[in-house]
Amino acid sequence: MISIVSPVYKAEKIVDKLVFEIEKTMNEMNQDYEIILVDDRSPDGSWNKMKSLSEKNHNIKSVRLSRNFGQHPAIMAGLSQAQGEWIVVMDCDLQDQPKEIKKLYTKAQEGFEVVLARRKNRQDSFFKKLGSKTFSLVYTFFTDTKYDNEIANFGIYHKKAIQAVLEIKDSIKFFPLFVNLVGFNQSSIPVEHAERDSGASSYTLSKLLSLAFNNIISFSNKPLKLMVKFGMIISTLSILFGIYNLYLFYINQIKVAGYSSIITSIWFLSGIIISSLGIVGIYIGKIFDQTKERPIFIIDKII
Repeated sequence: MISIVSPVYKAEKIVDKLVFEIEKTMNEMNQDYEIILVDDRSPDGSWNKMKSLSEKNHNIKSVRLSRNFGQHPAIMAGLSQAQGEWIVVMDCDLQDQPKEIKKLYTKAQEGFEVVLARRKNRQDSFFKKLGSKTFSLVYTFFTDTKYDNEIANFGIYHKKAIQAVLEIKDSIKFFPLFVNLVGFNQSSIPVEHAERDSGASSYTLSKLLSLAFNNIISFSNKPLKLMVKFGMIISTLSILFGIYNLYLFYINQIKVAGYSSIITSIWFLSGIIISSLGIVGIYIGKIFDQTKERPIFIIDKII
């Protein structure tokens, strides 16, 4: 059986078409399937649509979270309910085309546990593509790993890969990075990426920046190492500057002791110290969040 997991948020006008396209593809494949729709406490009428679909079709499982937890915790909630040997994860906005599941499944039968969908011609706005590319470069730099911005959530995964993902206990959840972390025999294929069927993305610039920042802090300690290196460079420059000023003193080139240079140095070094303490504090805060072991999602209802 194939389980198709899709987080739902502000998709009242889309979810009917999403289910129709998935069912059409599964019937063409002559494949047993289940569709797991996870309502991330959408403020529109998405849940009522999902309930109606589940009541009409026993292959559709509708899951509602107790509050809005975010896209990736919603994906995890859906994965926890999946029973298929193969699990497809896809967004609900129909930019991930259900018809591409056939390609993913066919590729998986070649012996891959994970087959990722590579969006060659992304139908996103310029700023969204720019933000994705920037995140990819920054994340690659800070974690010394490769992150492909043409790959997102869409893909097909064997149940053992998904089980490994669910066992990761990080308080910050980001599905594509977890897939990369667990490994297994992976491949990717190019797929058609469509324009959003209706509505707009719920990711604002501030949410994207917060997501990027949290993932860098969660998956890398490189910012701490960079601050150590930066501090050592500043210390070295300070020693050299002190030697240079001592030399100027002995050759009588210093006429008046510089007040402004002292103040500037104090403020500059104070800023570095405060920034360093801030970065350390952020990591301590993340440790604090992790040790509390709060659930990343809470399921309210399942139909």
